[in-house]
Amino acid sequence: MPGFDFFSGQGLVRPDITAADAESMVALLFGIEGTARELGSQQDRNFLISARPGDGARRHVLKVDNPAFSATELAAQDAVMEFLAARGMRVPQPVRGVDGSSRQQWRGTDASLLPVRLLTFLEGPSLESQGHLAPPVVRALGRLSGTTALHLQGFAADGLDRTLQWDLRNAKAVIDLLVHWVPAEDTRAQLTAIADSAAARLATVASALRLQTIHGDITDDNVICAVLPNGHHIPEGVIDFGDLGTGWLVAELAVTAASVLHHVQGNPLAALDAIVAFDEVVPLTDDEIVALWPLIVLRGAVLVASGEQQVRIDADNDYARHRMDAEWRVFAAASAIGWEEAEAAIRQGLGRPPRAGAERRPAEAEAETVLPLIPALAGGDYEMLDFSVTSPALADGLWQAPDAEWRLAQAALARHSVAVAPYGQFRLTRTPPLSRREPDTFALFTEVFLPAGSAIVAPARATVTAVGGDTLVLTLAGSELRIGGITPCLAPGAAVAAGQALGVASPSGRVTVQQLAHGGLHAPLFTQGSRAAAWATLAPDPARWLGLAPQASVVDPAVELARRGAVMAAAQEKYYERPPQIERGWRELLIDTRGRSYVDMVNNVAVIGHSHPRFGRAVSAQLALLNTNSRFLYSALADLCERIVATSPDPSLDTVLLVNSGSEAVDLALRLARIHTGRNNVVALREGYHGWTMASDAVSTSAFDNPHAAASRPGWVHIVDAPNVYRGRHRGAGAAEAYAADLARLMDEAAGPGADLAAFISEPVLGNAGGVMPPAGYLALVYEQIRARGGLCIADEVQVGYGRLGSHFWGSAQQGVVPDILTVAKAMGNGYPLGAVLTRRDVAESLAGEGNFFSSAGGSPVGCVAGLAVLDVIRDESLQQNADSVGRHLSGRLAELTERHPLIGTVHGLGLYQGVELVRDRDTREPATSETAAICERMLELGVIVQPASERQNVLKIKPPLCLSRESADFFVDCLDEVLSEGW
Repeated sequence: MPGFDFFSGQGLVRPDITAADAESMVALLFGIEGTARELGSQQDRNFLISARPGDGARRHVLKVDNPAFSATELAAQDAVMEFLAARGMRVPQPVRGVDGSSRQQWRGTDASLLPVRLLTFLEGPSLESQGHLAPPVVRALGRLSGTTALHLQGFAADGLDRTLQWDLRNAKAVIDLLVHWVPAEDTRAQLTAIADSAAARLATVASALRLQTIHGDITDDNVICAVLPNGHHIPEGVIDFGDLGTGWLVAELAVTAASVLHHVQGNPLAALDAIVAFDEVVPLTDDEIVALWPLIVLRGAVLVASGEQQVRIDADNDYARHRMDAEWRVFAAASAIGWEEAEAAIRQGLGRPPRAGAERRPAEAEAETVLPLIPALAGGDYEMLDFSVTSPALADGLWQAPDAEWRLAQAALARHSVAVAPYGQFRLTRTPPLSRREPDTFALFTEVFLPAGSAIVAPARATVTAVGGDTLVLTLAGSELRIGGITPCLAPGAAVAAGQALGVASPSGRVTVQQLAHGGLHAPLFTQGSRAAAWATLAPDPARWLGLAPQASVVDPAVELARRGAVMAAAQEKYYERPPQIERGWRELLIDTRGRSYVDMVNNVAVIGHSHPRFGRAVSAQLALLNTNSRFLYSALADLCERIVATSPDPSLDTVLLVNSGSEAVDLALRLARIHTGRNNVVALREGYHGWTMASDAVSTSAFDNPHAAASRPGWVHIVDAPNVYRGRHRGAGAAEAYAADLARLMDEAAGPGADLAAFISEPVLGNAGGVMPPAGYLALVYEQIRARGGLCIADEVQVGYGRLGSHFWGSAQQGVVPDILTVAKAMGNGYPLGAVLTRRDVAESLAGEGNFFSSAGGSPVGCVAGLAVLDVIRDESLQQNADSVGRHLSGRLAELTERHPLIGTVHGLGLYQGVELVRDRDTREPATSETAAICERMLELGVIVQPASERQNVLKIKPPLCLSRESADFFVDCLDEVLSEGW
C-alpha cells in the first residue's frame, strides 16, 4: 500500500503539542514520570523526556508524529531501528507502552488522533552545533553513512514506498512546487536555473542508479558523536528515521555530503573526505559518480525551498528558522563548483579514471600533422620562463612585485624571440603573503610573450567556434583551444586548414592558450593546488598545439613524504599529519610547492628571516672564496669572536669557542665546567631540553623528547623542579625563594650533588616548557647557591638568546644574572650550522690541560661570515627592537584572546619568545594536549605554521623570525581566534 505522498498536500504543519502535553503522554501511555523539553523538528514534535528522581536516570525521546504518516510507515521505522541494532549499530530503540505496544495514539486539540512513540535516547552531542569540521570528522560521517547504507541493502518492509519531499528522486518537482516561497525574485531565478541544470545532468544517468532502502537523512544533526580528547566529535550513532524509504543509494551519500558544506566555508571539496569514506564501504558505480554532485546541489535547493516554505506556514517553528542560514550556505557552496570539476575531483579522490570518452581524440586527428599555433616557436629561439616556487629568478622577494612576470619576460625577450610561461606551474608570482584561503596559483594554460603582431595560425584542421574581444575559440580533434591576446582575422563558423592564419598577437604581447577537454567547458586560467589534479584532466596541457614538450604532472606532497619515510629513521620528527612540501622561504613566510604561503611562528633558527639577501650573498661570496677549518689563520674568525664578545652580558665573559650546533655547544660547556672544577655532578631542571649528544642528552629531562628521561639519567645528573609559577609546585608570591629552597634541600641530601658539584645548567627562559619565565630573582638565588658550593653556572641560550626577548640581547641579562658559561647556536647562523660557547678566559684555558680543542665546521670561514652577517642584519635592521615592539603588540592581542577563550590558560614569555598554554579547565589546569595538536593542524589550513611545546605538548610555541611584522602577528592571532571560536 503506498505511503505518504508529499504532492497530495501543500505542506506539513507540526502537531500542536506542548511540553506539558508531552509529560502527560509519557506518564499515561508509557508509565514514566518525567520532565519534557522540546527538540527541533521540521514536521513532527519531538521532546526530550528526563525521568524524575526515583525512576532512574533514563532519558527518552517522545515523538509525536505528523498524522499524515501512516501506521505502516511508522512500523517500518521501528523495525529498521531494531534491525540495525541487531547488526551492531548504535541507533535508538522503540519503547513499549503500558499496553505492550510501541505505537500509541493521543487525541489532539482538533480531536484528531496523533501517532505517539517513545524511543531510547542516545547520549552524546550531534555535529550540528559544531563550527568547522576537521577531515577526520568528515571521514567518520561518510563512513557511518556508508555503513548504514550497506546494512540497509538487506532491509525490506511495508511502508517504504513513499513520496517524500526529501527523496531526491522528487527533488526537481519539489523545487518547482516550492520555489515561489523564496522571497527574492533574482534568488528564485538563480535557484531554478541551477536546479534545472542539475536535473538535466542527473537525467543522463538516473535510470541506472541503484535503488534500495535508505535512511535519507544522515546529516550533521542526525548523528550522535563520541567526543575525542582533542575535541573532535566523531559520529558513531544514527537517529531520526523519519525519512526512511526506498531511494537511490547514492542519494544517501549526497545528503550526508551536503550537510558538511556549511561547516567548511570556501572549500566545497572538503566533502570529498566523506565521499571517499563512503565509497570505501559501498563502492560507487560510474553512473553514481556522475549523479553525485548534481544530487548534492539538488539537496541544497530542496533544503532552502522547503525551509522557506516551512517558516512561513509554521511561524513558531524556531528549529526551521534557525536552520535557514546553514541551508542557504549548503546551496551556495554546492553550486559554487561546476559539474565537470566536481565530477573530476570525485574521480581523483576515489582513484577512478575519467569517464569513458572524456578525453578521446579521433584517430585521424592523432595521425594528422600538427603545426605550432605560434610559428615563431618553430625555430626554437624561445626561453622557458620559470615563475614557480623554486625559481632562482624570483629571489630577494621579487615574486611579490606586481610586474614580476612582465619583468622576467622582457629580460628573456632581450635574449630570445619568444618567452614561454608553461602550463602546469604553480606560480609564486600569484602567492599572497597573508591569506586564509588557498590561492589560485596553478596555471591551466600556456602563456607566450612575443612581439605584438606576431602570426598565430591554426595548428590543424579546425573550426572557429567563437570570437570575442581579444579571444578566439578553436574546435579541433575533439577538444577546444581558447586563445587569448589575439587580434582575430576570422569570424565564428569559419573552417580552417592547418597553417591558416587565425590572427596576430594583440598589442599586449601576451598570448594565452588553454585546451579544454570538450566544448562548452568553462575553466579558470588559474586554480588552487587542491583542485589542480582534477582540473588538469579537464584542461590538459596544450603543449602539443604549440610544438612544445609537455610539462610534468601535478606534484603530490604525499610522494615526497613516502620518499622521506623510505630512507629516514622513524624517530626523525616531522610536522603535521599531511605536511605541505615547503621549498621556499621569505622573511617570516614559508611557501610550499603549490604556492601557498604560511606565516612561520616556530622557526627561531631563521632569526633574521628566511632567504635574507644580505646573508645569502655573504655566504655565497665566501664559499666562492675559501672554506676550510679554524686551524688556519683568516680574519673572519677573530672578527666574529670579537663581535660576540662585544654583545656579552658582562665584560668577564670574554672568550669564545666556536662549534657547529647547540648540542655541541652544551656538550662543550659541560666538559669545560667539569674540567675547570675538577668535579663531576651537574644539576639540571626538570622538563629541560639541551641537545642530542651524550652529554647534552644526559642533562635533558623532557618526557616528550625522551619518555624514559627520568629513569635513564646517569648518576652524575641531579634534577630539580623547573620554576614554573603557572603549573609547578610553587606559585604566587615567594615562588622564587621556594624553588631555590628546593635546590638547597637537594644540595644537602646525602645522595645529592654535594661537594662534587661541577655545574648548574638551565635556560634563562624555559624554552622547552613553552617560553615560561622563571619568577623574578630565582636565577640569582640559584647562582648564589651554586657558586657557594664551588660550581659553575651555565646559561643555555641556544633558543632564547640573540635579541629574541626584545628587551635584552641575552636571556640571562633579562634575568639579571651573569653566567660563567653561555651557549648559543640556532639563531647564530640563521640556518647555517654554527654555535658558540662564551665564557671567562680562566674557564676556557682549562681545556689546555686536556689537549687541543677543535671542531671541524665550527669557526670555518663560511660559518664565521654567516655569523657576522646575522649580527650585521640584527643591528642594521633593528630586529631586536622589532622583537620588542611586535612582541608587546602580540602579547596584548593574546591577552585579549585569553579573556574570551577559556581554553587559553595563560600566555608565557616575552618579546618573540612566547607560549600560549591551552587547558581543558582553568582551575585544574588539565593540559589540552590533543586539542593543541588538532588546533595546529587547523591553523595550517588557514596559513599559519605553529607547533606544540612542553612535555605535555599543550603550549603553542611562538618563536618566529625576528623580522615578524605586526601584520603577520595580527594574522596569526586572528586565525587563532577563528579556530578557537569556530572549532578545529
